[in-house]
Amino acid sequence: MTKVLGPGKRFAIWVQGCCFDCYNCGSPEWRPMNEAILMLPEELAKKVMDVSQLEGITISGGEPMLQPDRLLNFVDTIRNKTSLSIICFTGFRLEDLRNMRNTNIDKFLETIDVLIDGPYLDELNDNKGLRGSSNQRVHFLSGLYKDSESEFINGRRDIEIHLFKDHCLIAGIHPLGFDQKDFI
Repeated sequence: MTKVLGPGKRFAIWVQGCCFDCYNCGSPEWRPMNEAILMLPEELAKKVMDVSQLEGITISGGEPMLQPDRLLNFVDTIRNKTSLSIICFTGFRLEDLRNMRNTNIDKFLETIDVLIDGPYLDELNDNKGLRGSSNQRVHFLSGLYKDSESEFINGRRDIEIHLFKDHCLIAGIHPLGFDQKDFI
C-alpha cells in the first residue's frame, strides 16, 4: 500500500524488466529482464480486491508496456469488479505506444485513467509532482483526475520507506538530492 504514487490509498505494482537505462533510475532493482515474483493476473486482481478502502492502483516498473497482455487481463478483471482508478508509468511516449499498433497495448490504454509517459531524465528532475522529470507528460485518458492536474504536475513529492524482515522498499517519486543507496 502507498499514499505517494497517486491520489488516496493505492495498491502499487512494480513489474520486472525494462528496456530503458535511465540514469539515476528510481527503481533500478526492477530493470533486469529476469523473473521476479510470478503471479497470474487473476491472482493479482484478487489480492488487490481483498484490500479495503483503496482508491486505486498504480502500475510502474520496470516497464509495464513490455507486459501488455498480462496487464490487460489484470486491469480487465479489476474494471469488471471494482471502480478503482488506474495510473500507469511508462518510459514510452503515448504516440509511440499508439504507433506500435499492438492491440493489447491499445486496449490497455483504453482501461487506464492516467498515463505518465516518457523516459526519466535526471537533469530534468524539477522536484515537482508525480512525474520524475519535466519531460514526462501526464495524460488524463479517462478524465477522472483532470481536476487534479496541478497536483500531478506541480504537487509536493513524498517517499515512503517500507521495512521488511530482510529488505526495505522505497516508494514514491524521489525528491532532488535523495539517494536510495543511503538506505540500502
